[in-house]
Amino acid sequence: MKFNDGFWLLKSGVKPYFALQAVTVSQEADSYNLRVSTRPIRHRGDTLGGPVLSARIHSPTQGVIGVKVDHFRWEEEDAEPRIALFPDAHAPAVPDVKLSEQVRVEGGKEEKVYQLSTGKLTATVTQNPYTVTFTETPVAGSSGAASAEPRILTFAGAKYTAVYDVPFKWTLSSASNSSCLANDFSSNPEGLISGSLDRTVRYLNTELNLSPGELVYGFGEQFGAFVKNGQVMRIWNQDGGTSSDQAYKCVPFYITNRNYGVFINHPGEVEVEVGSEKVSRVGMSVSSSPGTGAGGGAGLEYFIIHGETPLEILERYTRLTGRPALLPAWTFGLWLSTSFLTSYDSKTVSGFLEGMEERACNVRVFHLDCFWMKGYEWCSFTFDPDNFPDPAGYLKSIKERYGVKICVWINPYISQLSPIFLEGAKNGYFIKRTDGTPWQWDLWQPGLAIVDFTNPEACKWYTDKLEKLMDLGVDCFKTDFGERIPHANVVYHSGADPVRMHNAYATIYNQLVFELLERRLGRGEAVLFARTATVGGQRFPVHWGGDCESTWEAMAEAIRGALSLTASGFAFASHDIGGFEGHPPPEIYQRWVAFGLFSTHSRLHGSSSYRVPWNYGEEAAKNMATLVKAKHELMPYLYDQALISHHYGYPTLRTMFIQYPNDPTTHTLSLQYMLGPSLLVAPVFVPVSEETTYYLPKGKWTYYWDFKRTIVSGNSDGSSEGGIWIKEKVPINEIPVWIREGTVLVRGSGAAGLKKPDYEYHKGMRVDVFFPVDGEEIITHVPVVDQQGGREGRKDAAVIRAVKKDGKVTVGIVDGLAEASLESVGLWGSGHGNEIKAASGGVLEGGNVVKVGEGAREVIFEL
Repeated sequence: MKFNDGFWLLKSGVKPYFALQAVTVSQEADSYNLRVSTRPIRHRGDTLGGPVLSARIHSPTQGVIGVKVDHFRWEEEDAEPRIALFPDAHAPAVPDVKLSEQVRVEGGKEEKVYQLSTGKLTATVTQNPYTVTFTETPVAGSSGAASAEPRILTFAGAKYTAVYDVPFKWTLSSASNSSCLANDFSSNPEGLISGSLDRTVRYLNTELNLSPGELVYGFGEQFGAFVKNGQVMRIWNQDGGTSSDQAYKCVPFYITNRNYGVFINHPGEVEVEVGSEKVSRVGMSVSSSPGTGAGGGAGLEYFIIHGETPLEILERYTRLTGRPALLPAWTFGLWLSTSFLTSYDSKTVSGFLEGMEERACNVRVFHLDCFWMKGYEWCSFTFDPDNFPDPAGYLKSIKERYGVKICVWINPYISQLSPIFLEGAKNGYFIKRTDGTPWQWDLWQPGLAIVDFTNPEACKWYTDKLEKLMDLGVDCFKTDFGERIPHANVVYHSGADPVRMHNAYATIYNQLVFELLERRLGRGEAVLFARTATVGGQRFPVHWGGDCESTWEAMAEAIRGALSLTASGFAFASHDIGGFEGHPPPEIYQRWVAFGLFSTHSRLHGSSSYRVPWNYGEEAAKNMATLVKAKHELMPYLYDQALISHHYGYPTLRTMFIQYPNDPTTHTLSLQYMLGPSLLVAPVFVPVSEETTYYLPKGKWTYYWDFKRTIVSGNSDGSSEGGIWIKEKVPINEIPVWIREGTVLVRGSGAAGLKKPDYEYHKGMRVDVFFPVDGEEIITHVPVVDQQGGREGRKDAAVIRAVKKDGKVTVGIVDGLAEASLESVGLWGSGHGNEIKAASGGVLEGGNVVKVGEGAREVIFEL
């Protein structure tokens, strides 16, 4: 929300109450509580009027400091819904807080300051003026000595926090007020402007400083510019496609390149000005109008989350808001959809699965989109009898014949033409208008209503429908929609605030379905294919990027959305390969297939046209087969990264900045990414006749498709700190993928079976070591494919150790299952001290690879 007209003036009619002076400070075991006046206190008479804000400075866990500001205080427990904090048993809070007071002398005047420290983060509070400054403990520099002064990360300076009374007319452009939900007659018959435009809306606002060169990322899945500086971020889920400034997955969290992130602990509409009102500040505002149903009354709380690396920040953020669930390994295989408006008849489906199998484009999950139900009846949760007279038999036959899992499309909307509509309406299972009738409108389905998931009986009714589908053979659900949730003149069963529910509905909806799958299938076996989410939604993967066009530009939108999402606590990301709307040209299709299969999750899906590869030429099918095989080969690595994501909250698909925070060039890269810490992926966004450009950070890199192609960027003697830009034409059957130095990459082999992603990774392993450093030990874990729940600790099938010492490189299995075996071991990096003279443990072939002898568990290269 913008309150100012420029920097000096306020908008007409806006009345501010700035937090000026902390008149009292009290201490608890883990916090300071302050009363902050909004007028100068010179004598007792000044205490008789004006708002007095309450501020609490506290630390819920190590490295995290919260600031909670209230105006009209009331019991926070009464505010529904709330964001669940520390929801995972395997990632509890780690209390670590120290309080202290100091007396400073400035200009001959003594001033008491209050400090709260946790980990290497400290908040320093001054009373007059009221300010909060966040610093990190001095760290050792290149000389090994610590810097003399703490480094300021950010601060809320004098008059940075305020209550604003704003004429309603200035709020008309907010996401909630400008949305179709507020202005469509069916949705909101009373209309948005039912009173005077001069009525007042109250906001709580706080600002944090932006330092020169500081960049901001995140806020969930955002499709615009990857660096958010200069943008207005509206935390309000909307169904707007990938080519707009709206977003399906808005998250009130951002991360900076200055060793901290900020989580705004508010489930409703949050408006964030990222250097877009005051160019050197981030402004965060929420409505705090009491009794208006505007999501207000519960104050504004934000957490500063410190980390010496972006990964440490995300580890602490996901400790606070939840870690991604462990996914079954089969979800990393190829998903094939019927598409949306196409034919779903059994002959077509069988033909597609047969064709994919014949071309070695092996499908692991088959998805039935909306028309598995009758048109106009979504959702009925009943197979259309005209197309599926025997759904149980049909699903059983394709599962047995093609070895696929089955996914079906659902959403929380119930058409009034659905055979279950009256049952839901009569029992009060839908969101209601204030007069007690079901809220309905005609967008998407005739007279649709929306399930009220705050009603326990409605939740049981809904999940009972899904359980019957699972009884027929359904393995997982595409939980579509959930963004257009009404907030104007509606009521929930629980009495929850509709504005606070608008975003939170996504998490409640997906959690309900995910936990049903866990109950039925066991932990570690549940997966969704979800479109909407907000904070906490990372616990219920997977999420895909929504409706995109079939263009180069839309492909770039998809990658920006994915990178923003995984910079916001999510580990996995997917997208509609080839684009959803339209029919992609063969070249775009093939480039998108490569991008999709080097994403964490890969789904072929369109709207009115199919995405099977032979529709784009047999060359496309041949190239897809190569990419599917490559992804299956990489599963020992990818599934290990999924386990790390589950246990530590690290994103598997991550922006370059997260992996290389000390390389400034990576801070603005948005068209390439790291897949885990070891693989750099640079999708191609130009025709094959043009050169593509991407960046390799400093180091030694090996090309995935040809291990003998290496690039060294930056000088080993340290004279060049930067990386190198690569400009090249890329063949249509490749995607630039580079392996980082110091990697021990374990891949599956044909002996293990590569027709699906879930196989025994430890049998017949192909191990390759890239540019090992003398004296360093590299340990790589190969997981068991069935983690049996995964939340009590990981289970490894093999542990591989590689060490370079005394002119030898030793690579072997040092732990794991007895049946773990090696097929081959390769050493790469010739010309850089890794020239191989001889090898033991098998037969040296081609100068770099040892074909391991039967029963051998170790290979030694002599250099």
